[in-house]
Amino acid sequence: MIDLITGVLILIGATFSLVAGIGLFRLPDVYLRMHAATKAGTLGCGLMLLAAGVHSQELEVFAWVLAGIFFLMITAPIGAHLLGRAAYLAGVPMWSRTKGDALAGKYDSKREFLEGYQSEK
Repeated sequence: MIDLITGVLILIGATFSLVAGIGLFRLPDVYLRMHAATKAGTLGCGLMLLAAGVHSQELEVFAWVLAGIFFLMITAPIGAHLLGRAAYLAGVPMWSRTKGDALAGKYDSKREFLEGYQSEK
């Protein structure tokens, strides 16, 4: 039974990872590619880690796997945000069919500062 659960988790995780890989090639701009890599890739990797934890049948290994999944879920959105911000600051153009730019006119690219945000110095 454990082998069946492990196999199903690996297949689902591999499918999500495949979708993330296809998204990197098929999507038109860096922002959409980043979204595909972070969402589908994180879910795929998390499911495969979970499969490894279930397959081990050891509490210590499963605890490490859960810690790894937690770390992955915390760091992937932060990494995606930083990549998106760096691309926006570098002037990477958005896809021509993008509906709108929420930061247009609000972001000072020279100072890398968002208008309306007050920081303490």
